Amino acid sequence: MARENKAPRRQEEKDGLCKKLICVNRVTKVVKGGRKMRFAALVVVGDENGKVACGMGKANEVPEAIDKATAQAKKAMRKVALVGNTISHGTTGKFGRGSVLMLPAEEGTGVIAGGPVRAVMEAAGIKNIRTKSYGTTNPINMVKAALEGLYGLKSVEEVAALRGKTVEEILG
Repeated sequence: MARENKAPRRQEEKDGLCKKLICVNRVTKVVKGGRKMRFAALVVVGDENGKVACGMGKANEVPEAIDKATAQAKKAMRKVALVGNTISHGTTGKFGRGSVLMLPAEEGTGVIAGGPVRAVMEAAGIKNIRTKSYGTTNPINMVKAALEGLYGLKSVEEVAALRGKTVEEILG
């Protein structure tokens, strides 16, 4: 039986977003008739210019779960305070039992991060950063901890406004 050249079921929209699939989990529910399999997907979406979010989707098929996760992440995107292509200051993000330490790095360092945290940093557009994950290797908790840390960053302008000073006074 020869394969026919068919068009893809769905055309991918060109919205300029970086979508990264972190993990797909198979979830089993035991019912009277046997086991019912479903899939849960974790996706990170970012514009590589300081906006990033994650989403989770569950469905009977893997592509449907990925689509749901991507749609949820697009709705939840938030801005991150960046300085050039690194973060403005060191921070620690915590979620559940996991925590991710993030430190700014100078030009040429690259993204020093493992697995799920690396995907978050690349989707956010961070090119130079050092990270260390503590407490868990669960990808969901690591991604959410990294995002909590990034969302907690403050720019120099925000710090100056909070203290009632000018940017020049803060930078010295």
